[in-house]
Amino acid sequence: MRMDDAALLALYDEQVRGTLGIRVPLTWTVEHDGPVTRCVTPREGFAMFTADAGALPAEELEALVDRTFAAFTARGVGFEWKTFDHDRADLVPLLEARGARPEPHEALVLGETRLLAGEPVLPAGLTMRQVNERADLERIAAMESEVWGEDWSWLADDLEERLDSIEVLAVEDGDTVVSAAWLVPLGETDVAGLWGGSTLPAYRGRGIYRALVAARATSALARGCTVLQVDASDDSRPILERLGLRTVGGTTPYAVAALSTPV
Repeated sequence: MRMDDAALLALYDEQVRGTLGIRVPLTWTVEHDGPVTRCVTPREGFAMFTADAGALPAEELEALVDRTFAAFTARGVGFEWKTFDHDRADLVPLLEARGARPEPHEALVLGETRLLAGEPVLPAGLTMRQVNERADLERIAAMESEVWGEDWSWLADDLEERLDSIEVLAVEDGDTVVSAAWLVPLGETDVAGLWGGSTLPAYRGRGIYRALVAARATSALARGCTVLQVDASDDSRPILERLGLRTVGGTTPYAVAALSTPV
């Protein structure tokens, strides 16, 4: 029987948000503070509710937010608080009052893996392959830097340290990486995340993203991941919805710049 939107969102809260602290890379540090999990990555900090915070009194929520800001300030790192449309409404005002600024909203898209699995179809002249060599990861990072107009060289390190648990795909035109994406099975859950999918402007609108989705869904199904999850941009969301996934909510990161230098 097909899962409805409420069931998909409940599964996401339980299996994805609820397991964050036990499935992060070894280079991250993690601490739990009530319903919040705080992480420090090699680049920055990250926080979000990983348990239900609905019953927390308002003054305790405010104290929790203050402790989170203080924890990252003490480490001298900026951080992102990942909020969700179905989080309690008084969280965002507390973040904004302390200087956090929203980044672009993304749709929370989920659905059954079997709906997307299939043989990927690429435009003529392009190839797709799974990559795991450092040189290929650096080429992907260079492509991402070109797409986003900023330095994404850090991505090669990030992907390399997770190669034992993710699957990285590159689409190439000869020696040029034109698009890339990765499948991220989420630990011992039923869920796999679809990440990446950026494509050079000259190659967009030709079905490359759709092909990467089909390839990753097929691999996810073989791994026993029955549900797929995407934080989808306005570009990818319509494609995913046409393929059978559904928007069940949304997420907005609130970013805070580093406030001090660690002692």
